[in-house]
Amino acid sequence: SAIVGALVALSIIALVLSLVKIEDVALPPTVKYGMVFDAGSSHTSLFVYEWDSDKENDTGVVSQTLSCDVQGQGISSYANDPPKAGDSLRECLDKALNVIPAAKQRDVPAYLGATAGMRLLREQNSSAADQVLAEVAKTMREYPMAFKGARILTGEEEGAYGWITINYLLDSFTKYSPKAHTWVRPEAANIFGALDLGGASTQISFMPKGSVINWNEASKFTLYGYNYNIYTHSYLCYGQNEMLKRLAKELIAVRGELAVDHPCYPKDYSETVSLSSFRTSPCTNRSDPRLTLGDRNVTLEGRGNASGCLAAVKKLFNFSACGQSQDCTFDGVYQPPVSGQFIAFSAFYYNFKFLNLTEGQSLAAVRETIEHLCTRSWEDLSSRYPEENPERLPKYCANANYILTLLLDAYKFNETSWNNIFFQMKAGNADIGWTLGYMLNLTNMIPAEAPVWVKGHVPSLWAAAVTFIILTFALGLAALLL
Repeated sequence: SAIVGALVALSIIALVLSLVKIEDVALPPTVKYGMVFDAGSSHTSLFVYEWDSDKENDTGVVSQTLSCDVQGQGISSYANDPPKAGDSLRECLDKALNVIPAAKQRDVPAYLGATAGMRLLREQNSSAADQVLAEVAKTMREYPMAFKGARILTGEEEGAYGWITINYLLDSFTKYSPKAHTWVRPEAANIFGALDLGGASTQISFMPKGSVINWNEASKFTLYGYNYNIYTHSYLCYGQNEMLKRLAKELIAVRGELAVDHPCYPKDYSETVSLSSFRTSPCTNRSDPRLTLGDRNVTLEGRGNASGCLAAVKKLFNFSACGQSQDCTFDGVYQPPVSGQFIAFSAFYYNFKFLNLTEGQSLAAVRETIEHLCTRSWEDLSSRYPEENPERLPKYCANANYILTLLLDAYKFNETSWNNIFFQMKAGNADIGWTLGYMLNLTNMIPAEAPVWVKGHVPSLWAAAVTFIILTFALGLAALLL
């Protein structure tokens, strides 16, 4: 009987072991990194991103790990000394390698995208633009990472990637569901438009309402398994810095004198410019017969004239080319009617932050604030804002009037739709700009890793099986002894 009891016990043990379920258990996904340089017209910034290797519907769920501002001006300013363009990136590259594990560095895709500043340099001197990019690429190849290229983005790419960034950060494409333990598409996804104002260009990107035909510019994307078609257009020479140059040139050309009134500058403020400076940009380098003063210096004398400033700014746009068409901005450029909510970032945000405007403020209140700013004297402004950059401070009046003209007269926002524009520079823990959208779109080109599977027991069943085995063995042993 003892032998029978032992055999029964062993049989039961074997049966229980056979019933314990063996499952494939996924190991945690590995973390991948990517870096993008935003080489703008006035400065360069580096952003480092990371995402899990098992992507959601072929698009990485990306977060920002590091942002680093490169010292100095944009890389286009090194046209006469290209090696300095590459050297300027080293400090930020060193910081990036400090946050990326050494074992992963050589697999990190690294990109540099140059925007309107380099687009202008290419128009003016294509060989100089090529040399600057070559030096930048040479420097980046010296670092232990997978350099993927340095190139000049089109204005439409810049606008479209900014649109992707905004909607990604605001969970318009996908959102994590704690209940489902996965990423899902919001049922009523609110897709935002993007308004970007840089130093040399400005972009508008949005999804038009209904079926829109005869698009001049369109971009198509597949993100998280869904297709998106958006309208996007970029206006070169309509960035903030180039607008100010064009405004000064027009004021000087009209008067043709060595001292010229500037309605946008504050009273008692003056600035001296050289006529030769207008030849440094294709935006102002046109043979204008009205400029008859050679290469001499001209003094711009501030007058603090709010209405005169607005009138002078409006002359920079060719609105007559659109006739009576409501589907046209200026210079004959087609645009469908604006629709939905918009995020205005970059210089849009910084100017309105200076004006201390609040969300939801009426258009009338905004106009009143700008008019009050434009009538302040230089002494009043400089004493009221002692921490503000003295080179930037006198230009806020012109910038604000330019933004109003661009949004209202060109893009055709009105009293009602004005409240659909939100001025901000960050969403979540990431900066708003084109680089995150660029990185996010490029993750479609980086193959998703298949999860690493190992054989494992279901913990609850395994615990029960071990307990049952011990009890059975104890009973069998007792039966054997008896």
